[in-house]
This record gives sequence, structure tokens and C-alpha cells, in this order.
Amino acid sequence: MPERNPWKPDRPLFIGIAGGSGSGKTTIARAVVDRLDGRVALLQHDAYYRHTPDLSFDERTKVNYDHPASLETELLVDHLVTLRSGVAIERPIYDFANHMRSDDSVRVEAAPVVIVEGILVLAEPELRSELDLKIFVDTDSDLRLARRLKRDTEERGRSVDSVIDQYFCTVRPMHLEFVEGSKRYADLIIPEGYNPRAVATVVELIRSRLD
Repeated sequence: MPERNPWKPDRPLFIGIAGGSGSGKTTIARAVVDRLDGRVALLQHDAYYRHTPDLSFDERTKVNYDHPASLETELLVDHLVTLRSGVAIERPIYDFANHMRSDDSVRVEAAPVVIVEGILVLAEPELRSELDLKIFVDTDSDLRLARRLKRDTEERGRSVDSVIDQYFCTVRPMHLEFVEGSKRYADLIIPEGYNPRAVATVVELIRSRLD
């Protein structure tokens, strides 16, 4: 499938921000959103983990959440097409402590700029083809592990042992198989996580498009 030509003036700008788990891509995405005065909608790929109520809790904990098959990417692509047409969507909410999709959702209005953020955003061809600007945040593995450990224990109710086990069982192997290679599709690579100069560059690129 041919990839889209970037930044056509008759449609909103779709930006993908990818990188390994704990790379700083979420911080960068939120920094861009904060600086653009409500003109940007943000979608997290990991809000689209598949809903598996047929599995027990123990079975759900054993799912490989770093494999592309764990994500309902086709729904995200449908939502992007809907936003492109100027219509709001209902974005899923995922409960990371229980590994289940919530019954609630978040309404996301169509916007001039839509940022899609997640580890596998550039690894999925159908999703990648919807993006006008593709960014990869390239951060060393030791720093990514430390950030993931802090986030999952403080924000997602995980134990230290479970985070470390998951890292070596699935996170690291899937990063090497799917995430690292997707860097070749990036239009812009940001080194070492949050980089104020790189964020400023992205913001200015978006502002020039909006103006």
C-alpha cells in the first residue's frame, strides 16, 4: 500500500510518535499538545488493547501485550478515518490493572492535528499509511526499563517482579522484533527521550501547517 503524501492542505495533519516502552514518547506528545492551545487531539495506541472478557484474570496477565496482535489497530484506523472526516469518536479506556477495557469511553473531537502515540505506531502498515509525519523517539534500553519500572509500579498497580519478568519475557524481545525496526519509517528521530529542541521543532512544523 503506498504511503500518503504529507501535509495536504485540505485535510487535518496526522502525526505518529513511536519508540520503545519508556522512551519518553508520551511526554513528548503531551508537550506538543500543551503548546498548541487545544488544536491537537491525542490518541494513545495502548487504549486500543483488545477486550478479552472471555479470558480469566490469570490468562489475561499472560497475554503478550507488546505484540501487534494484542491491539485492535483496525479500530484505531477506523477512528482516524472518522476524525479525518470531521466527526468525533469515542476512544476506549483500558484498565491496565485488570487487563480489561472499561465500559466507559472518552469523546475525542475532530481537530486540525491528531497525534497517535504508541510503541507500535510505525510498525503497523495500515496505521502508518494514515500518518503524514512519523516520529521515532530513540532512547537507551536501560533508561527505558527504569522509566517503565517506575510507571508500572506507581500508576498501574504492578509489582516490581512482574514488571521485570514481563520486560525480559515480552517487552525486550518484541522491541527487537517489531519496534526497533520500525525506526526506518520515521521522518524524524528524536534521541534520548524528551528533547526540548526537538519538541520545539515539531511544534514549529505544526504551527506552520496550521497557519
